[in-house]
Amino acid sequence: MVLVVRYAGQSCVKGHHDQGELQEGPEQTSTSPSEAGLKGSKDGEHSTLGTYREDGDDDPHGAEHSIVYCLTSFQGILDAVIVAVEPSVVRLDVGEHQLTGHKVAVKILNRQKIRSLDVVGKIKREIQNLKLFRHPHIIKLYQVISTPTDFFMVMEYVSGGELFDYICKHGRVEEMEARRLFQQILSAVDYCHRHMVVHRDLKPENVLLDAHMNAKIADFGLSNMMSDGEFLRTSCGSPNYAAPEVISGRLYAGPEVDIWSCGVILYALLCGTLPFDDEHVPTLFKKIRGGVFYIPEYLNRSIATLLMHMLQVDPLKRATIKDIREHEWFKQDLPSYLFPEDPSYDANVIDDEAVKEVCEKFECTESEVMNSLYSGDPQDQLAVAYHLIIDNRRIMNQASEFYLASSPPTGSFMDDSAMHIPPGLKPHPERMPPLIADSPKARCPLDALNTTKPKSLAVKKAKWHLGIRSQSKPYDIMAEVYRAMKQLDFEWKVVNAYHLRVRRKNPVTGNYVKMSLQLYLVDNRSYLLDFKSIDDEVMEQRSGSSTPQRSSSTAGLHRPRSSFDSVTAESYSLSGSLTGSLTGSTLSSVTPRLGSHTMDFFEMCASLITTLAR
Repeated sequence: MVLVVRYAGQSCVKGHHDQGELQEGPEQTSTSPSEAGLKGSKDGEHSTLGTYREDGDDDPHGAEHSIVYCLTSFQGILDAVIVAVEPSVVRLDVGEHQLTGHKVAVKILNRQKIRSLDVVGKIKREIQNLKLFRHPHIIKLYQVISTPTDFFMVMEYVSGGELFDYICKHGRVEEMEARRLFQQILSAVDYCHRHMVVHRDLKPENVLLDAHMNAKIADFGLSNMMSDGEFLRTSCGSPNYAAPEVISGRLYAGPEVDIWSCGVILYALLCGTLPFDDEHVPTLFKKIRGGVFYIPEYLNRSIATLLMHMLQVDPLKRATIKDIREHEWFKQDLPSYLFPEDPSYDANVIDDEAVKEVCEKFECTESEVMNSLYSGDPQDQLAVAYHLIIDNRRIMNQASEFYLASSPPTGSFMDDSAMHIPPGLKPHPERMPPLIADSPKARCPLDALNTTKPKSLAVKKAKWHLGIRSQSKPYDIMAEVYRAMKQLDFEWKVVNAYHLRVRRKNPVTGNYVKMSLQLYLVDNRSYLLDFKSIDDEVMEQRSGSSTPQRSSSTAGLHRPRSSFDSVTAESYSLSGSLTGSLTGSTLSSVTPRLGSHTMDFFEMCASLITTLAR
């Protein structure tokens, strides 16, 4: 792949020739060896993967410089030319797949500004969540590309702009059209909630429209993974769309704040204005806490009751998605694909024609394409091309139907009882067992892992764990673990060659923090180093119940989450140091659940992962 990135101005060139590791507080991303090779030479020398050249001095703001990154591991995928006066935090431009010719949106994130503005976590969450989702009304993330100076998020392209701009230009939307858009938005929100994600920043600016006026939810930067029974206390989102409990700093479970925001969006669609608005922020907050808003006379009683139910100040009295779905106004002309009867079942098929088209474009065999799809690697060039072809074909094939979204209805939008599978088609790799489908082999520092999606009908509560995935040899992985533990003065006991019980003494409290490290074989090429807090598991055993935990991870190489057996620590040793290589890793974040001990466990994991990444 060749990425041509043009920056105007001499100051923009600085920093483009170093590897630029991304480190910000408790979150860290480091470039892999292949990415480090992208560093170019101003003198025209060719490095391993990149070159640098000057295009001349024709820009009024200074010399214009072009940096050409030839990413050999992504050959022929994308050609994106981005022009900007200065490297802002986020730029967005349109790219084109070189072989298929399909347009994509390219979101460019400057590493230096990311570090300085403390938005590392926001970007990681957006990438993590978008990689998990396949929904016709959620913007799809195809690929994440890393260079020494920027991250490129290759996303689904929609040409209709923001819903906010549409409302500003055209005013309030007709009732039928407003209902159609609201049904699509609520379906996407329901999909997020069923997959344990709260958006927390829903607003018309984050709802995009495609060429056929279908809604697409975007910008998952403030979203959060949630566990059953867990309460959040983070103020997120824009004030005009934020729920009372959010602006008040009270605890909230998560889904109810999205319902409030959906109510504000519905009001904006129907009325062309916001229910709560004031230039003076304290006055705005007072209006939101009061929950009193004007209902125009032209709104029928059915809509008014729905709005009042969604904009209830008390979150316990606020409408749920189930309540909204059962409302008479919402049920009118509701497409069946938006809310399938069995949301726990996801199914799709591999399109043989698309596979053949990929083979023709890339001059490869069908078996190579199939291996790429079944590998579960979202960064694989053949898989990316396949999904681009599928998504854009859907637009053409279904343009005459109500469902006109540019992402295929994968996930929970194909009912197996109603789906006809033509001869020769095979089960889609996205619905293979979770170990395959939800453990992508990430290639970029900010790439987040797919987690096993919790089924809404499952009795057991969702549980999230922390781990690192690698394709290095198991002995090399463990050697690096020993090296890091010795450097950190950890104490450990060897259970077996791939299972350790580790502890560290808190210098402040004097208490020991204990955890289990175990290496698992994920598939024939990957290994998982799993982290587990021992004390948490002991507490669960004593209480006779299992309390859900949650962690989110991003991968410099390959890191999924996995569950593992509980262990108890007995004796420890502080000895031994081996040498090996574990390719750069990133810091994973976990939400504290059991007070100071959980935070100590988090810090212990953070220090170990940071040391492994060096």
